[in-house]
Amino acid sequence: MPQRDPTSAGYGAGPGEFIALMAMTMALQAMCIDAMLPALGQIAAELNVADPNRRQLVVGVFLFAAGIGSLLPGALADRYGRRPVLFGCFAGYIVLSLACALVHDFTGLLVLRAIQALFSAGLAVLPSAIIRDRFSGDAMAKMMSTISVVFMIVPMLAPTFGQAVLLVAGWRWIFGGMAAMALAVGIWAYLRLPETLHPDYRQPIKPRAIARNMFAAASDRGAMGYVLGGALLIGGLFGYINSSQQLIGEHFGAGDRFPLMFAIMAAGIAVANLTNSRIVERFGARRVSHAALLVFIAVAAAQVWLSHQPNETLWQFIPLMTLNCAMIGFTGANFGSIALQPFARTAGAASSLQAFLRMACGSALGAFVGQAYNGTAQPLSWALLLSGLAALGLVLYSENGRLFRRLTPPGAARPVPDAVH
Repeated sequence: MPQRDPTSAGYGAGPGEFIALMAMTMALQAMCIDAMLPALGQIAAELNVADPNRRQLVVGVFLFAAGIGSLLPGALADRYGRRPVLFGCFAGYIVLSLACALVHDFTGLLVLRAIQALFSAGLAVLPSAIIRDRFSGDAMAKMMSTISVVFMIVPMLAPTFGQAVLLVAGWRWIFGGMAAMALAVGIWAYLRLPETLHPDYRQPIKPRAIARNMFAAASDRGAMGYVLGGALLIGGLFGYINSSQQLIGEHFGAGDRFPLMFAIMAAGIAVANLTNSRIVERFGARRVSHAALLVFIAVAAAQVWLSHQPNETLWQFIPLMTLNCAMIGFTGANFGSIALQPFARTAGAASSLQAFLRMACGSALGAFVGQAYNGTAQPLSWALLLSGLAALGLVLYSENGRLFRRLTPPGAARPVPDAVH
């Protein structure tokens, strides 16, 4: 496909459509996670899973495999372009969704979920590389936040979608809905998303070259503190997602109101990203995310205290968890943009490595927190506090002990097709 300036008029999707397309592509992975939450009990009953915590593996195995799968698609996209790899991931996602709908064994379901996660990883990784092809600096952070606002609509509605399917059909039809959504978004991308990788930036598909690019990404001190710090915060969030159906639906007695409660807390992330998209270019990604991290730690400390009080209620838990979800909304897009900033020529490989570390570390921590569920909010609240404190230490490592610096001077960051830094 001929290369053109991705910011020029008539280049594929316009700004609004581009935001929606990238958001829906990334949201397909979230759909695989959140739509299943209301169905975990039904899946466990039909597939003869006795241990109540074992049902969490439908989510936990997916998250861990998605982290492993994040390593490859970026490197392939740096060599062959974004489009071929992206559409291969769409195809795999659709086929594996249909396969999950037909399985009759819990172990078989977990294996298929792991393979499905490998393909879904590209749908989560490649949009970041595509966005980096077009934007840099605080402008990229603003774009990521705007996309995250649209993206969060799916996690907010996914449990409701899953609950609605269960009212009229079995849990297998949830996977059918995932396949249909992926098909629709894939056709949209095929028609409206041109190739964004500049031909001069194509990287050789050689193990030594891939290893060199990933080592460069892994050894960048300014990036890695944000990657690992973000992974810890995501791990706390994954711990909440893994145990949310038991904690909210059963312990706090939400029952059929669980999708609504989940949506309220997910809305905190959407509101945070909307706010971030409006303020990040004014204040800078570092200042906004550092302030959010400090608030996260303070709120997590309050959650620890409350979880140790007798008879904690749902309406005590929800406001604090919603606020911390919002803080993760402020840190997520900004941490990711700061970490990817140095890698214009190898954005695919860097995005893959960073996504792998975030997902692998985050999913492992999330699975540990989920399996530690003991019928109270205590394991989750302690995980949030400790992950916040550790993330603060890692950010200070990247920033040489200084917080609240600007990423770029005000007004300096703007969309660029081939930024080199």
